[in-house]
Amino acid sequence: MAQMRIGLQMYTLRTETANDFTGVLRKVAALGYEGVEFAGYGGLKPDELAKLLHELNLVAIGSHVSIEQLMNKLDEEIEMNVAIGSKYVICPYLEEQRRNSEQAIAETLAVFKEASRRFADKGIQFCYHNHDFEFTEKIGNSLLFDNIVGDTTAEQIAIELDVCWVKYAGYDPVAYIQQYAGRIPLIHLKDLRITEDGKPLTVELGNGEVNLHAVIDAAGAANVNWMIVEQDVCQNPPLESVSTSMKWLREHYLNK
Repeated sequence: MAQMRIGLQMYTLRTETANDFTGVLRKVAALGYEGVEFAGYGGLKPDELAKLLHELNLVAIGSHVSIEQLMNKLDEEIEMNVAIGSKYVICPYLEEQRRNSEQAIAETLAVFKEASRRFADKGIQFCYHNHDFEFTEKIGNSLLFDNIVGDTTAEQIAIELDVCWVKYAGYDPVAYIQQYAGRIPLIHLKDLRITEDGKPLTVELGNGEVNLHAVIDAAGAANVNWMIVEQDVCQNPPLESVSTSMKWLREHYLNK
């Protein structure tokens, strides 16, 4: 079993990158992350970002691209992700109006399928990233998650499973990794603590309630390629948080 690679979703550092995109990428590389997943490109042109990634020896895992971008700026997203060498492009979220009926889901999936076809022509796999609502909302008698992945093929839509939000919705992320083994090239490795009033609090790896060891074992068995650290809201300075999570991974995964 090949060792999974470790990446960082740059959304975690959105405040820092807004001030110094290039400098923050340098710090991420220095922390030991092998790759990054983008949520915006810091205003850099495709060739500029490609040159910077090469200089830092960072892999462009892929990019989070909104459905609006897929609909209105698909050519630009293809150009950027081809230039930086992305293997994946991921839709990270669906607003309510794009998921709240059978017609809305049908229209959304039509956008996904066309984008997937265009990305596939360039060797890029299209994926969908979940939150908790995919496991709490239904279309007909089926969970929204099952509508999205059940009405498409693995080639059309692969899964970037966010284990934190599966857990928060009341499901077992390990069971979903096992169920969709071979269709999950990426996971968001994220820890979670539930507050006294029932709200989700994203925390550094090892500081929450997700059984990360079981998730990592299941992901390895399911041939996941990348474990991507993401913390939606950091409880400490974000660069400190992603450093803490990397230290946990070194202790519990990389150096085992």
